[in-house]
Amino acid sequence: MKTVYDVPPDKMIGHVADKLKAVSEIQPPDWMGFAKTGPHKQRAPQLDAFWYTRCASLLRKVYVNGPVGVSELRRQYGGRKNRGVRPDKKVRAGGSIIRKSLQQLEKAGFIETKKTGRLITAKGKSFMDKAAKEIA
Repeated sequence: MKTVYDVPPDKMIGHVADKLKAVSEIQPPDWMGFAKTGPHKQRAPQLDAFWYTRCASLLRKVYVNGPVGVSELRRQYGGRKNRGVRPDKKVRAGGSIIRKSLQQLEKAGFIETKKTGRLITAKGKSFMDKAAKEIA
């Protein structure tokens, strides 16, 4: 049986993002077209399906690395900030997009919050494994 570990992440995230569009609880907020993903970015995301791609990526990260918190995910999605003539500096990603995405995934029943962080539920694990099986 194929699992998330057996499928390349880029194919997995793209396929899961397409499947998440059918889930009614996951909808991009109104402000998403204007918000940057962090201080290291100069513009807001240009992809139309960015919200679903980010939700799929977060779902995969919680599956693989769980339990994981927002602070750790901010570190993983962060990047290098160009500070002009000064050396670049590593900065964390913005927390709002990550937090709202996780809240929507939790509302859909794919993840749950524990004291140690966010974990994947049985429904979320089944959803991801079925997607991995479809890709393989």
